[in-house]
Amino acid sequence: MAADDASAGGGDCKREKRTASASAMHACAGALRLICVACAIDWLSGTGSTPASLVALMATVLAAGWFVSAVRPPTPTPCGTPGGPPVTAPRARMRDGRYLAYAESGVSRDKARFKVVYSHGFSGGRMDSPRASQELLEELGVYMVAFDRAGYGESDPDPRRSLRSAAQDIEDLADALGLGDKFHLICSSLGTHAGWAAIRYIPHRLAGVALMAPVINYRWRCLPRGLARRLYRRQPKGDQWSLRVAYYAPWLLHWWMSQPWLPTSTVIDGSGTFPNELDEKNRVMALSNGMFHQRARQATQQGVQESFYRDMAVMFGRWPEFEPTDLEEPPCPVHVFQGDEDGVVPVELQRHICSRLGWVNYHELPGVGHFQSAVPGLGDRIITTLLQAPASA
Repeated sequence: MAADDASAGGGDCKREKRTASASAMHACAGALRLICVACAIDWLSGTGSTPASLVALMATVLAAGWFVSAVRPPTPTPCGTPGGPPVTAPRARMRDGRYLAYAESGVSRDKARFKVVYSHGFSGGRMDSPRASQELLEELGVYMVAFDRAGYGESDPDPRRSLRSAAQDIEDLADALGLGDKFHLICSSLGTHAGWAAIRYIPHRLAGVALMAPVINYRWRCLPRGLARRLYRRQPKGDQWSLRVAYYAPWLLHWWMSQPWLPTSTVIDGSGTFPNELDEKNRVMALSNGMFHQRARQATQQGVQESFYRDMAVMFGRWPEFEPTDLEEPPCPVHVFQGDEDGVVPVELQRHICSRLGWVNYHELPGVGHFQSAVPGLGDRIITTLLQAPASA
């Protein structure tokens, strides 16, 4: 699992777990009452005892019906619809009629020398960015647009979300805002699956790509199985099980995450710790000052299924069309920034992937953890490297 910052779905998901657990208990009690009533009617009618096979069949049918109902995710509440959250941000229309909310920073579009699209990570949103200084953005002439990815914040959910649709959303956003034939792309954490997809599906639109702490799917075929398995087992049990469900049964994710008796993601509930001192400090601070839960509520206001869980299903599910090491060299420089103290993405696996892609400019950051946007000065370095450095840097 990965998060773009030290905020995820802790409080809301715990409440969902309690609600789902109560609903499940209520459904089970109702099923048992139905069986008892049927048996009582049979006994009072004088026909004798109810056959055990009939009771078993009724119980099985009722249990199956309860399970199908229990695992069905709740209906999303899109922004701007009756009962849904209000639309407060500017939004751009996609080719399929959905809308993505966005936020602009840097210089104005008409004065920009460089136009950059930013794709946020898990639990993030349109207000995220690499946190480059305004002085640098003005000096270089950078216009930056960050957007709520599908289902997050105020962007419409996409029930068919996939790797291809993530790349198409980026292209559609750039076209809706008139960013020209080519633009630069920066992706962070789990949002980097959109970066790999853009390299695969829209390489002709990219002037350069920077991937910050790109998340890794442990089941990619390109990874050394022994190493990947060993690093996977270092994770907390809840994170291991969450990734298993995302891969083998993504349709079960909402139900699984709602059960208080099952092992679930430490990233979502905020209980996971980080080996990097700055990462851990920011995690504790975000929990103590309420920012953790505030950002989670904003990210998941249209439904945790449409944001967090679809994210997990796309990133940690099956990649049938391609994997990063299957990609051909794009006609633009690609940079990967990886901290050697990243407690979410194992640096050993990142090194392996980048070594397989000779055209990737790999930047390993000593003493840096996963949340790179929190590292002072690193945002300026990433922007400068992406926009000014030659491909061999």
